[in-house]
Amino acid sequence: MKKYKLAFLFTQPPFGSSISREGLDALLAASAFCDEEDILIAFLNDGVFNLISNAAPEKILQKDHLATFKLIELYDLSECFVCEDSVKERHLQHIDWILTAPQFISRQALFAKLQQAEKVLTF
Repeated sequence: MKKYKLAFLFTQPPFGSSISREGLDALLAASAFCDEEDILIAFLNDGVFNLISNAAPEKILQKDHLATFKLIELYDLSECFVCEDSVKERHLQHIDWILTAPQFISRQALFAKLQQAEKVLTF
């Protein structure tokens, strides 16, 4: 069974607060101190909205920080999972994602992965 040192769980939508941007900053900072395979990244509930590629935040007078989530792949953080149940509940099955090949897993499988982490940071 794989063990992770840190898990970053994104549950909040990208706009309305700075929590997802702060979570991404923390994730990228942690990647400087941990091996890539020791970090788990998970998107659950409204957190899946952070990965939509064609969002238009300028329409609600927000800065576009979503493109920064592309750094997950640039930093070779491959342990990144998206809750397929959350995607279906929000009718997002047919949208374009920021990540080139997101790994969709069930909510139950996602929780099982989170249990393998020493620390879980929720944003």
